[in-house]
Amino acid sequence: SVVIQECHVQNTAREYAKLYAAEAEPLEGFGEVPEIIPIFLIHRPANNIPYATVEEELVGEFVKYSVKDGKEVNFLRRDSEAGQKCCTFQHWVYEKTNGNLLVTDLQGVGMKLTDVGIATLAKGYKGFKGNCSFSFIEQFKALHQCNEYCEMLGLKSLRTTHQKQRKATSMKCKNLPNSSTVKKMVPKKAREPRDLISSEH
Repeated sequence: SVVIQECHVQNTAREYAKLYAAEAEPLEGFGEVPEIIPIFLIHRPANNIPYATVEEELVGEFVKYSVKDGKEVNFLRRDSEAGQKCCTFQHWVYEKTNGNLLVTDLQGVGMKLTDVGIATLAKGYKGFKGNCSFSFIEQFKALHQCNEYCEMLGLKSLRTTHQKQRKATSMKCKNLPNSSTVKKMVPKKAREPRDLISSEH
């Protein structure tokens, strides 16, 4: 049922969040790490809806930190510490699962998150299939901008190979020596092997 899947998704995401916290918390300057609160399934046999979920009530301003729909622009996601750390958490999970899984729809109060989603590629990941479209993974790759917390964790940039190649090409052009330097260098390099050969005989 939907309720059982909701529990499974949130508690799976919670386990990833614990691993993320274990890696991030010891880093100097990282500070508090977002926590996905647990959700519990209860069985009510006498009720028309036999299954329900129970979780901690979060008191305070409820904020969406990740964009579930690409049409939504969420500045708190980018500007707040919690928002940046949530984006880093998404990046961390994406990298740890080799791009196969993404925790999405991060929302909550402060650093406490709930009602999250998980997107996986169509085949799933290690037997687990998410409850969100795999298009969220593509969207995340396109929209994510690394921040200082991504750098602290040593996460790789998600820029496309094409973008990287363009940057590398422009850097090569920029660092090329001028033509007069090339002319001076070529004869010297050409002579060195011949000198070595003659010294051996």
